Amino acid sequence: MKRAKAQFKQIDVTRAVRGALAGGVPVSRTEITPDGKIVIFHDQPSHRPGNPFDRWKQNHAG
Repeated sequence: MKRAKAQFKQIDVTRAVRGALAGGVPVSRTEITPDGKIVIFHDQPSHRPGNPFDRWKQNHAG
């Protein structure tokens, strides 16, 4: 019996997770459906400020 060809690649999952993290979404888990659809789950809403200055200020608050 032959194995079915994968509908996704590891780089696809990596890009999806990195994109979510870059958007400020904390990733709790990922699921991949048999047809290759990548679903990312998160527990909390993003609390990342939208203004670039506010993001800088949050990262450099001391």
